[in-house]
Amino acid sequence: MAILFDAEKKIFKLDTAGSSYIFKIYDENYLVHLYYGAKIPDYELPDFECRHMYASFSASNAHLLTKDFSADVFPFEIGCNGCGDMRISSLQIRNADGNAATDMRYVSHKIYPGKPALPGLPALYANTDDDCATLEVLTEDKVTGAQATLLYTAFEKHAAITRSVVIRNASDKPFEIEKAMSFNLDLPDADYDLLTLYGRHNMERLLEKRPLAHGRQGIGSRRGSSSHQQNPFMALLRRGANEDHGDAYGFNLVYSCNYVAEVEVDFNNSSRVMMGIDDSDFGWTLAPGEEFWSPEAVLVYSNEGLGGMSRTFHRLYNNNLVRGEWKRKQRPLLINNWEGTYFDFDDDKLVAIAKWAKETGLDMFVMDDGWFGVRNDDRRSLGDWVVNENKLKGGIAPLVKRVKELGLRFGIWYEPEMISPDSDIYRAHPDWCIHVPNRDRSQGRWQCVMDMTRADVRDYLFNIMSEVLAHNDIDYLKWDFNRNITEAGSALLPPERQKGFFHRYILGTYDLFDRITKAYPHLLVEGCSGGGGRYDPGILYYTPQIWCSDNTDALSRIDIQFGTSLCYPASVQGAHVSASRRTGYNTKKDVAMWGTFGYELDPAKISDEDRAVIKTQIEGYHKYYDLIHYGDLYRLICPWDDPYKAAWEFVSEDKSEFMFTVVTKFYMEAQNFFIKMKGLDPAKRYVCEETGKVFSGALLMNAGLSLYHYPNGDGESFALHFKAE
Repeated sequence: MAILFDAEKKIFKLDTAGSSYIFKIYDENYLVHLYYGAKIPDYELPDFECRHMYASFSASNAHLLTKDFSADVFPFEIGCNGCGDMRISSLQIRNADGNAATDMRYVSHKIYPGKPALPGLPALYANTDDDCATLEVLTEDKVTGAQATLLYTAFEKHAAITRSVVIRNASDKPFEIEKAMSFNLDLPDADYDLLTLYGRHNMERLLEKRPLAHGRQGIGSRRGSSSHQQNPFMALLRRGANEDHGDAYGFNLVYSCNYVAEVEVDFNNSSRVMMGIDDSDFGWTLAPGEEFWSPEAVLVYSNEGLGGMSRTFHRLYNNNLVRGEWKRKQRPLLINNWEGTYFDFDDDKLVAIAKWAKETGLDMFVMDDGWFGVRNDDRRSLGDWVVNENKLKGGIAPLVKRVKELGLRFGIWYEPEMISPDSDIYRAHPDWCIHVPNRDRSQGRWQCVMDMTRADVRDYLFNIMSEVLAHNDIDYLKWDFNRNITEAGSALLPPERQKGFFHRYILGTYDLFDRITKAYPHLLVEGCSGGGGRYDPGILYYTPQIWCSDNTDALSRIDIQFGTSLCYPASVQGAHVSASRRTGYNTKKDVAMWGTFGYELDPAKISDEDRAVIKTQIEGYHKYYDLIHYGDLYRLICPWDDPYKAAWEFVSEDKSEFMFTVVTKFYMEAQNFFIKMKGLDPAKRYVCEETGKVFSGALLMNAGLSLYHYPNGDGESFALHFKAE
């Protein structure tokens, strides 16, 4: 089993294919961290817990004064507030006496195969009990009766560990959780660069790299979503390490609402890492006997640099996060009518687009915003999910029938969590909007947000959506979310529960996702939030793909998709060819192929020549689907290293085929340009599909290929595919 306990030494050891995670029960039942890094056979690591402390300012447990112990410096599995540990805390509880001193000590543990579900929360899962093993460590504060169960699951094949915490009130008085991070990791040094993914709408998940410094540093969101601005992912890269070599630690939170991801470097140059629910506007009252489950965090270690870390995330998410019928099933190639019609359409215009799509070789037509209520612009009708028969004569059913008769699948757009003040449902239920008393209700895109903490709101949404989904042959649902949350409060929550509003909101949203996906298991659901504003593992648990960005310009997408790939696999990246202003259709295809692939354009504006090109692109999508969606990604030339070119490669799991793509963002004067492949079998001989030339894997990786004769003008690209003889 991947998790073992040495009862004599009181040491826990979690082993995966490439990492070991070790901690022990120290004197006075403190849980002390020893090691996390490359896999090692050892159990005992003498003095790995020891840290220098300074005079009386590093206070100590009175029972351990002679042992050079201080909570101020020792590495812990759970960092508590107010009892000697002066670093950022992973747990803070305001007890019935009014103070926030918290001190969790080991009580018991259990180890078992498989992995538990997290009630009401998305989480990774085990396909079989052989996938992983779980350790539950019960800790308790003897003074307050607060208990915290630390959950560790080791995915042995994927070099990954998940962490979460369950807090239980075992006392006879209520208390308030003020902070509950999903994990606490104390590393012995700070010789790392911190990598995060920042951005904005239309330019998400751009890499930012900075050296760790003394004090606190990190990212987070207080927007009611994981946000365009900072993705809930960060990595620590050992200084001197790179894409292919050296220590890389990746951390990702399986959560879609307000969060914080933070590192503190202390006076000993030790680093404390944690992730969890943002505590700046959070509080959760637990009555006696009640429990609170934190969201799950995913920890990945690789000694093969950022590339090794990324490939672990990709395999793990493809196998143990994405679920349902569309986990491995080839997804349909779609065309969306948005850029072709916006709000100005009727059923005949939509059928004309669908007919073009079928004749061009696409698989599915998706009807976007504007089909309901009196939605002729973006200022009204969200929440009125009733068909506008002025546009769709006779309702949706006749349109679906006409599209299906063409031989296409049919998709539809929803924004369930939003409500327009100019809507029938708002006029009937103004309290269903998120708001606080006596304050204006801010609007974004002329809309407010539904109060998803309320069961009656969720019931309404499920029932009104089911009126369409249950009575029509719908294949695909695009689930959008187009604004941040302000004036956060619920008309139904009492004052003492309002601090938990954001977490209750996302629990309600997850509940609606769960109900829809269980009621309609054949539905392919794509997450969206103005593109990438809610691009996180929490959404991927319910939807096997997320629209990567509203920016479909191929050259911009290179930066977005490279950053996204640090953590998320190609199979979940919504990427389409559009009529964007730059590059030809070949480059648009090469970039969009790194993802789910599809089209966002107006067929009326497509020339016969471009349409012929699109037909050949569609053939390539089907031919290389498995290689791109489930192969290993190697970033060959990264945009953060080279402003002129970008290159990437997909290698099949058995190393029998690969494809690499090169895009020239900006032309440079002619120069020698060789590119070396990665991840191949050096003993295999590979045939280039485009040229017929044969090369050994050893040559391709060590000498590389000369690309002297390939396109290298502004915005030009090419892709070459190889198969082993």
